[in-house]
Amino acid sequence: MHLSPPVEPMLARSVIAIPASVRRPTVYEQKADGFRCLVFARPEPFLQSRRGANLTQSFPELARVASALGVEAVLDSELVVWGTQGLDFLALQNRARRRGAGAERAARERPAHLIVFDVLELAGDVLMDEPLRHRRAALERLFAARRLAAPWALCPQTTDLATAQAWMDPVWGAAGIEGVMIKDADSRYRPGERGWLKLRTRTTDEGIIGAVTGTAHAPTSLLLGRLDVADRLKLVARTTPLPRKAAAELGAVLHAAGPEHPWWGWRISAGWGSKEPMVFQPVIPELVAEVDTDAAVDLGRHRHPVRYLRLRADLTPAEIPLFGEHA
Repeated sequence: MHLSPPVEPMLARSVIAIPASVRRPTVYEQKADGFRCLVFARPEPFLQSRRGANLTQSFPELARVASALGVEAVLDSELVVWGTQGLDFLALQNRARRRGAGAERAARERPAHLIVFDVLELAGDVLMDEPLRHRRAALERLFAARRLAAPWALCPQTTDLATAQAWMDPVWGAAGIEGVMIKDADSRYRPGERGWLKLRTRTTDEGIIGAVTGTAHAPTSLLLGRLDVADRLKLVARTTPLPRKAAAELGAVLHAAGPEHPWWGWRISAGWGSKEPMVFQPVIPELVAEVDTDAAVDLGRHRHPVRYLRLRADLTPAEIPLFGEHA
């Protein structure tokens, strides 16, 4: 029996902390910042995205190593591209758009890797009903028997809570490890179900309040910036909707800005990957906000909305790190 694409991957639901107590045997895995990829390692290989799209032509070097694995298998993995300081999500996105000669050139210049964390089929045996600990053992045997090395990588896994907590350090986040996956070692692979848990690394950051949605006196969310080396205000983040109390407090101190504002007339998308413009009101960039963030930062900008925590009356815009720098 063989699995055929598309196969729905098993999913995870977000949690805000590692569960304090568990009744089932638990394993923890690093969560890398990349694309979910199911690898059909066969003479005619296929690389499938989380939503079932064909990634094979965009990553020809991975298709070749999947074809040459030496045993037919279906592997669940995170597809990543390494940068100079860690995983590079923007480079990965750029590679996913390439085809043909452009994809081959990109494969030479910015090769991709597969961080494998599960095996669904191996040598004709479908393993999805096997407990995770058995699937992991099979995966480790595969890596050892085939002496797999780059672009293959075996996802780090541990049963030690202290090790998992150490992976939540922002230092790991800066390198592209978004957080930790939490899994029942006895669980079977359930396509499409959110049977795993994921915990993203969280940290705090500061930004200059440069604009709001809503109005200056009744803001609904904030657009945050930082100054660059030329003293230009660069957009770095947008917040989730403001709680009522925070909106009232901010509305009492924010002041609308006019055409002199550096973002006046800008077109900003309403969301990640959206072409719809956001309607916003520039405000005088004189106040600093502290926000709760995750580790997904691309070229100095937070990929996901951040959560407003408080005003930092003790800081001026000139005192926070420049655009692209960490606190």
